[in-house]
Amino acid sequence: MEAKGPGKEENKMTLTKADLVERVFEKIGLSKREATDVVEFVFDAIKENLTKSDKVKISGFGNFVVRRKKARVGRNPQSGEEMMITARSVLTFKPSQVLKAMLNKDLPERRHPEQKSHTGS
Repeated sequence: MEAKGPGKEENKMTLTKADLVERVFEKIGLSKREATDVVEFVFDAIKENLTKSDKVKISGFGNFVVRRKKARVGRNPQSGEEMMITARSVLTFKPSQVLKAMLNKDLPERRHPEQKSHTGS
């Protein structure tokens, strides 16, 4: 299950719906069929709320929000010709502070340029 293609990092794995089913099967002890039903139910509930433009908030994970974009005039990058970009909905995800902290736990702490290092130099 390695990520493939240009720009993909080595040894990175993609988590699939089948992987989630397998984890539910192993951890909870449900049958494969029941585990599949649980995973499908969760995704169906999320999709249903998003199609109604409801916000989906998963504590400790993040928020999925449907944003409406108005129609606007854009430009064809190849020809420079103006064109109308139709109104559309876009799905955005904002990770929770908990998830952000987990993702950044191995990174060095950032310092603002005005902060001085307290190393005694």
